[in-house]
Amino acid sequence: MHHYQINQQHSAKKQAGATLLGMLFVGGLIVFVALIAMKIFPAYQEYFSVKTVMRAMNKEPLSTMSKREIQDSFNRRADTGYITVIKGADLSIDKNSSGETVVSAQYQVVKPLFGNISVLMDFNATSDGK
Repeated sequence: MHHYQINQQHSAKKQAGATLLGMLFVGGLIVFVALIAMKIFPAYQEYFSVKTVMRAMNKEPLSTMSKREIQDSFNRRADTGYITVIKGADLSIDKNSSGETVVSAQYQVVKPLFGNISVLMDFNATSDGK
């Protein structure tokens, strides 16, 4: 009987150790994911600002504006929206199948995570919201 109690105590200690190790692993994983999210969130926040500016520009008479006027309009809005990843000169200004002027921007953002590991994000925004 005495031998059984010792095995039971030993088993309980082993389980507690495994649980603590599991908790540390899960905690470390949560911290790791949170650090990555904190690094990439600003890039996504800026992308949504770019999309907002593009949608707002669609309310302007883009078809009657010159390329320079469209770029200046984007730059003015980008300054108030704290957009630094692209400028008006980086925009693509084309006509769609129905002859309407569509402004689009494609760009990449590289964010260093830690050591020599970085994450690359591709973004694409258009004035017609597609």
